[in-house]
Formats: sequence, structure tokens, C-alpha cells
Amino acid sequence: MSGKTYSMGYIVFLSVVAALGGILFGYDTAVISGTTDIVSSQFGLGELATGWYVGCALIGSIIGVLVAGMLSDFLGRKKTMLIAAVMFSISAIGCALCSGFTELVIYRMIGGFGIGVVSIVSPIYISEVAPADKRGTLVSLYQLAITIGFLLAYLSNYLILKGTSMAEYWRPMLGAEAIPDLLFLILIFFIPESPRWLEVRGQRKDNSEEWKALKEPGIRLAVIVGSCIAILGQFMGVNAVLYYGPTIFKDAGFEDPLFSTVLVGVVNMLTTVIALLIIDKVGRKQLVWWGVGGMIFCLLMIGLYFLPVTHLPNWFMLTFFLLYVFCTAISISAVVFVLLSEMYPNRVRGLAMSIAGLALWVGTYLIGQLTPWMLGNLTPAGTFFLFAFMCLPYLYIMWKYIPETTGKTLEEIEQYWNEK
Repeated sequence: MSGKTYSMGYIVFLSVVAALGGILFGYDTAVISGTTDIVSSQFGLGELATGWYVGCALIGSIIGVLVAGMLSDFLGRKKTMLIAAVMFSISAIGCALCSGFTELVIYRMIGGFGIGVVSIVSPIYISEVAPADKRGTLVSLYQLAITIGFLLAYLSNYLILKGTSMAEYWRPMLGAEAIPDLLFLILIFFIPESPRWLEVRGQRKDNSEEWKALKEPGIRLAVIVGSCIAILGQFMGVNAVLYYGPTIFKDAGFEDPLFSTVLVGVVNMLTTVIALLIIDKVGRKQLVWWGVGGMIFCLLMIGLYFLPVTHLPNWFMLTFFLLYVFCTAISISAVVFVLLSEMYPNRVRGLAMSIAGLALWVGTYLIGQLTPWMLGNLTPAGTFFLFAFMCLPYLYIMWKYIPETTGKTLEEIEQYWNEK
């Protein structure tokens, strides 16, 4: 850490508080999966309108990502996290009490704004307070929090569906997000501002210096490469599984698709714990090689299951579906926020990560919008085969352009890009 020294226990506390934003990210992202059918039925939505309901929050995320870097560089990491927490509160309460579909979409977009902001500023904050040899583990706490948010959403959806007789059960599903948000909102007041941000703020004369720095060849290459891995990661099936898991299981003939989705959440969270423990030992790139290789194989097997000529049993599909989630959680999901938070120089970190984050959320939005169309027109088999193919350019970029950052200080990583 730069400028100020804290005890390791305190650094862990700071990282955990910042990572709580990931729970809200995960909950807000995954809760939609349990509400899609009932909302579509209640409001008479077609395929494209259903895609809009799922994807509207991602529009808010894109806007949030666009301003997150500038907000965090201008106001500081702490105040920007506070803004995100307030947005989550407005969204949760608004969705629970809204009177129509238009209002529901608006409040979902507000929550999406919070997702976009927290997806940038929380990993940045953790990377800036963490020592080099623990940075991967501590930033991975954010990804772990996301998976906890996924699991909470899946469990909440399952329990609410089984335990309520109300017709509009989507309201408590969406509104329950206010509970973890209150914890995040309170704890933010107990953490200091990032020392690295305070140091850079004292050196920076105006924000235009960040835009000028982006024109430097090494930094420009880092931003382009980061944006590529961010957007390609979305076309490898991860968010299609998270958003449309129950629909995919239902189409596959599962009697209780929501329970199968809970299993996905459990595997996702437990695997992320494993990734958190080994990422600073094994290294970022090694996790990607093995994980993405496994993803390709599993996606091909899932696609094979959906071919009408195979007639494979349900356990075959569930096995490779869960194995795919394992491979994803231990590789690209664990690595992406670590890499994006550490690969940019201090002086442009907020702005550069906003650009890469924008690419990530544009890809997420497109997947959210296009998955229903792909499942209907390319068939589930064709959709999963396409996801398998999209893993190949991701592997190439990781091999050709991304350095191994494990154990390196942020300043050493900056030197690498300057030399490029």
C-alpha cells in the first residue's frame, strides 16, 4: 500500500466492507432469473420485451460505469461507494412498491446504475489498500461477494416462491435487496478514503491529464486489451446462465428449475472460495488456461445434450452445467476484476477501468437482450456451441498480451505497460 500503513487485519476489514458491494451486484443481477416468467405473464411481454425487462438494468449499469471512474477520481472511492449504496436502496424499495411495468423498468435501471458504479469502485478500492502479495486474494473477495449475492438471490427466490401465496411474488424477490444494502450503507461510514487516491489527488492538477495519459502507447494498449477480455468474457455463456438458468433448466425438462439454479449458486460460491485461496499462489493466467479449457469442453457437452438426436438423461446436462460453473468461477470470473483493478497506472485507474467496465457491461447487456432470441432461433444447442467458440479469442488475448501480475506491485505493473 502507498502512503499509509495499516495492519493486515484492518486491511482485511476494509476489503470486506468494499466487497459487500459485490453482494448487491450479485443479488441485483441474479434475482431477475426468478421473476422473468411471472413478470412476462403479468404484463403480457413477448420475447423482445422480456429481453428488455432483463436488460434494462444493464442500461443503468452502462451509465453507472461511464461515470464511475470520473466520480471516484473526483469525489474519492468512499463517497462513490456511498452513492452506489443509495441507488441500490432506491431501486429495491421502488421495485417492491411500483405500480406498473414502466416504473419497474425505471427502478431496475436505477439499481443497474448502482451495479455499474460498484463494479468499478469496489475492486479499485481493494486493490489500492491491499499489499502486492495479498492483492489477488483480497480483490477476489469482491468476486466471492458477487457469488454470495447470486446464491442469496437464488435462495430468496426459491423460498419466497415456496412460502408465499401472493400473485405478485416478484415484488418481495426484488425488494429483499434492501436488507444487505442497509449493511453496506452503514459500514461505508467506518472505512477511510483510499491512501493511493489521496496521494494521486494531491499530484493531479485537473482531470484532463488522465485523458492525455490514455494516448500513451502502453496505457492505450492496456485499455484496449482490458476492454477486449471484459467484453469477450460475456460471450462465453456466464451471464446467459445467470440470467436464464431457470428457463434453460425448464426447457431441458427439469421438474424444479429453481432448485437446480440454487445448486448453480452453491457451486459458484464454493468454487470462488477455492479461487480466492489459490489465485496468489497459482497465478492469474494459469487459472485462465485450465478454467477456460474446461469451459469449452463443458459447453460442447451441454450443446450435445440439447441436440434432438442424442436423448441424453437430465443428470448428464446438470453434471456438465455445474462443472461449467466450476470452471468459470475458478477462472475468468475470479480473475477479471482482479486484472482490471490492478493493470492500470494509479493516475488513470478510475478512467481506464471505467472504459474496460463499459465494454464488460455492453457485452452483458447484449447477452441479456440476445439470449432469448438465440435460444429460440439458434436452438439451445447452437447457443452453447457459440459460447464454446467465443472462448478461443479470449484465450489468445490472455496468451499474447496479458502479463502475469501475481505478486507484482501496482507500480511494477505500471512499468510493464510503460515499457510496452
